[in-house]
Amino acid sequence: MSDNILVTGAAGFIGSHVARRLLAEGRDVVGVDSMTPYYDPKLKEARVAELEKSNHFRFLRHDLADRDGTAKLFAEHKFPHVIHLAAQAGVRHSLKDPHAYVDANMQGFLNVLEGARHNECQHLVYASSSSVYGANTKLPFRTSDNVDHPVSLYAASKKANELMAHSYSHLFRVPTTGLRFFTVYGPWGRPDMAMWIFAKSILEDKPITLFNYGKMRRDFTYVDDVVESVTRLVGKPAQPDPSWSGASPDPSRSNAPWRVYNIGNNNPVEVTYVVELLEKALGKKAKRELLPIQPGDVPETYADVDDLMRDVGFRPSTSIEDGIARFITWFREYHKV
Repeated sequence: MSDNILVTGAAGFIGSHVARRLLAEGRDVVGVDSMTPYYDPKLKEARVAELEKSNHFRFLRHDLADRDGTAKLFAEHKFPHVIHLAAQAGVRHSLKDPHAYVDANMQGFLNVLEGARHNECQHLVYASSSSVYGANTKLPFRTSDNVDHPVSLYAASKKANELMAHSYSHLFRVPTTGLRFFTVYGPWGRPDMAMWIFAKSILEDKPITLFNYGKMRRDFTYVDDVVESVTRLVGKPAQPDPSWSGASPDPSRSNAPWRVYNIGNNNPVEVTYVVELLEKALGKKAKRELLPIQPGDVPETYADVDDLMRDVGFRPSTSIEDGIARFITWFREYHKV
């Protein structure tokens, strides 16, 4: 029986940060990533290179949608804890390449569930998304809300992950915990996300596109707060709730060992304010192009995190002002600006 902890998507933004934190705590980490070219693989390679400075890290290039290969991976290591962060990300990209979301987010996740089921996994923590709230407009978003109206295939794939996890928790008693991430940003972030796109465009004197005419509001969540939430929850396997009732079912819990949590800053801000902070940090004004809201987008996200605070004693709290300052410091160093 191995003490290794598996982090899938270890070359990704959140995955690399989680792996780094676990290594700092003295854990042995096996990182898996397929290194897809959804964005520049050189950034993923740079993240892995940072992790490989530790003797406690082992990296495997592997596609979790490979059923036999994933079964072999789990059988070999018998991971007691799995943090599944690998996924095809991006709301708008799901309009262009829907099959990538079925392959990575559903087939890959099914193979991870099977690996956990057959190899005595003590806790599977996996990435869901704030996108599951879809057409909901009641704010803040609570895990006890129904999430039955996704507005993108990406959101639908994440909702499907939560349902798939519940079936395995119910049938095979595999403890699973889903994490609904809210607009994560910070050092080593993704170049397809607004924070990176805006900073790059401002520096290059190119216009930035503000959808919904700049009136979008997002619950921007700094990556260190996400990592703290993930690492606290890994050691707290989901437990059945004996008070749960099928007559009035709470969507956030179950009589199976299954839970979902919001991982958000609990403080939405308008995207135009983010642009102002980036302008201040970069010392340059942005050129703005205002456009209507795009298909699959929602106008506002806002996370209620009371259950996270109750269960692990932590709520994300890094201010957008501090978070953007740290991101830009890293951005300048990484790009040698």
